Amino acid sequence: MAAAIENIMVTQAAAELEEVFRAHQACVLKAAYRVTGSMADAEDVAQSVFLRLARGAVDHNRISNLQGYLHRSAVNAALDLIRSRGHREVVPVEAADEQHCNSSLSPERAHSSMEIKNWLRQELAKLSPRTAEMFTLRYIEGLDNPEIAAMMNTSQAVVAVTLHRTRARLKKSLRGFRKGAS
Repeated sequence: MAAAIENIMVTQAAAELEEVFRAHQACVLKAAYRVTGSMADAEDVAQSVFLRLARGAVDHNRISNLQGYLHRSAVNAALDLIRSRGHREVVPVEAADEQHCNSSLSPERAHSSMEIKNWLRQELAKLSPRTAEMFTLRYIEGLDNPEIAAMMNTSQAVVAVTLHRTRARLKKSLRGFRKGAS
C-alpha cells in the first residue's frame, strides 16, 4: 500500500514537473540564448535549470513567481557558463551563420559586431553576479527598472544606480577595447 502511494506521488510530481517544463521552457531557452549567443549553450543552460527542479534542489511549489525565478536562474546559469570559459574566444555557429546570411552588413561590420558581442559577454562575466544579472535583464532581456527591482527584490533606486555605474564601467572598457582593436 505504501509503495502504491509512493508511486502515485512520484507520478504526480513528474506530471507537475513536465507541466512546468512545457510552460516555461521557451522562456528559459530564450533568456539563456540572449546571454550566451549560442543555441547549444542555451540548451545546456536550460537543461541545468530544469534538472535542478527535477532533482528537488528547489521546491517549485513554494516559489511565488516561478517564471521570474526560472528566468533569473537561466540568466545566472548562462553567466556562470560564460565565466567558466574564462577569456577563450567563442564564436557561436548561429552568429557565424548570421554573419554570412545577413547581406545588409559588410563582412567587416559583421565581424566587428561579433567581436563587440563577444567582448560584452566577457565583460559581463567579470561583473558581480547580481550586477551582471541586472544589466542582462535591462539591456539584453529588455525589462524596465521597476520589473527588475520586483524580480530581484530590491528598490528601483538600487537598480538605477547599479545600471548607471555598470554602463560607465563598460563604456570605459569599450574605449580600451576599441583602441586595442585598431
